[in-house]
This record gives sequence, C-alpha cells and structure tokens, in this order.
Amino acid sequence: MNPKSKHYSTIAFGLAAVGVVLFSAKAIMVKMAYGYDIDTLSLLLIRMGIALPFYIIIALFESRRKTNMKLMPKDYLFLTILGFLGYYMASYLDFKGLNYITASIERLILFVYPTLVIIISAIFLKKPVSLQQKLAVGVTYIGVFVAFYKYSAYAAISSNIPLGTVLVFGSALTYAVYLVGSGDMIPRIGSVRFTSYAMIVSCIAVMLHYFIKNDGNVLDQQTEVYFLGLGMAFISTIIPSFMLAEAIKRIGASNVAIVGSIGPISTIILATIFLGEKIGIYQIIGTVIVISGVLLIALSKKKVKIS
Repeated sequence: MNPKSKHYSTIAFGLAAVGVVLFSAKAIMVKMAYGYDIDTLSLLLIRMGIALPFYIIIALFESRRKTNMKLMPKDYLFLTILGFLGYYMASYLDFKGLNYITASIERLILFVYPTLVIIISAIFLKKPVSLQQKLAVGVTYIGVFVAFYKYSAYAAISSNIPLGTVLVFGSALTYAVYLVGSGDMIPRIGSVRFTSYAMIVSCIAVMLHYFIKNDGNVLDQQTEVYFLGLGMAFISTIIPSFMLAEAIKRIGASNVAIVGSIGPISTIILATIFLGEKIGIYQIIGTVIVISGVLLIALSKKKVKIS
C-alpha cells in the first residue's frame, strides 16, 4: 500500500481523533480521584506504576525485532529528554494544575499546544505552515472561543486560577516540545518502540520524584482511587499513547496537533456527564464549529504533506 494513499491518511486521522478523546478522559478521572483526598504525586505514581510493566514488556518485544535500527547514544539521550518532558513533566504540571481549575478549563488551556507545535516547528525546524493548517487552526480556535463563551464565569472552583493556568500552560508547552521532537524520531525508530522507551523514562522519573519528595502514602488509598488509576493507565495513557505515536508517524506532528482540537469539546461533554459541569447552547455550537475545522483537514488530506 502506498503510504501516501487516501486510506493510509484516513486511518491516521482516525487514530489521532480517538487518541485525543481518550487522553481527554484523563482529566475527568483525575478530578474524580481528587474527591478521595489523594495528593498529586501519589495519583500520578499510581497511573504510571500500573502502565510501566506493559511498556517494559512491549519494549522488550520490540527490541528483538531484527529489522529495528540500532540506536546510538545520542538517540537514547534524546529519548530520555523527550520522555522526561512529554509524559513526566507535562503530566505532573497538568495533574498539579487540576487542583485549581476545572477539567473543562484545563482542556481549553491545553488546547494551545497545536499552536505551540506549529510555532516551534516553524522557528526551530523551518517547517512551512500550509494553508490548510492555518485555516483549520483558525476555524477550530473560533469553535473553542464560542464553546467557552460565558463558560468560565461559573466553571471556576478555586481562587488560585492564575496558578492553575500557568501550570497547565507549562504542561502544554512541554508536550508541544515532545510532539515536535517525536515527529523526527518516530519515523526512524518506529512508533511503538519510541513510545515504549519514552514512557519508561517518564514512569521512572515519576517514581524518583515520589520517593525523593512525596509526603503521601500511595499504598493507603481508597479502592476507588486504584480503579481510577487503572482507567488512567489503560484508557488515557497506554492505548492513546500508541495511537497518537502512529498518527504522528503517518501524518506528522502538526496535523496531529490540529486534530487535537477535538480535546476541549470532548472534555466538556465528559465533564458534563461525569462531573456535573454545565453545558449550554454556546458549547453545542462550538462543538459543531470545531468538528468542522477538523473535517477541513481530513477532507483535504490529499494536499496534506505526509511526514
């Protein structure tokens, strides 16, 4: 099959969309877990601790493939940096920020990462921004603006919203750097192999952070917390991480970032169902506009440059 075929691209956009929705569910489960009075680092450790064995098994399986290219020391260094930024630092800042803002506001702030990906790629990698990308970003931002019009007025849960905003924006920035870096490495070493190695690094980083600094007790939590941790590990970590990595391999980091516009809307819907957050006519209209923006990219996939 021609890797630039219509079918190849369609699958990639589908993987990206589903992966984004599954990642969005993480914020809902984090907010639910905080209701059981667990600290940020302990919750993150439960999530990563459950996921780690599976990434190790997958990494070992992938390392035995004779077709895999041999990694150089600089590759391992780059993998370590990206794993640290993309799934440890970004996750920690995100989890921390959710102490101060709602899941819906969190996802809106995280939504700046598509813009950050495109800006970083243009500045440091000299990658041109296509007309389709510019138009899709514009349409999806309009949709997000409409979806959150008159929404933040009753969405706040904390007087320390600025701190939560800064923390989540930091998460968006570190994740954008991860996406840009992974867009170069994944085609060379494979999406499954790359994701496994990067996630192992992030899991180890979380564990080191916990044992060095944490004051909580990860083994003394209510049963519901562990079930939520299990959900975060599988539904919102393992499965979507491989989906997005494969999508990046097929259509590039910038296009996957644009598909990420689904994230804020899916979070609003999930937050309404599971957290009781309100949704109104503006959110419904915004949802339609955002989906239109994503479809604009999907329907123009023949013109999208495949990385």
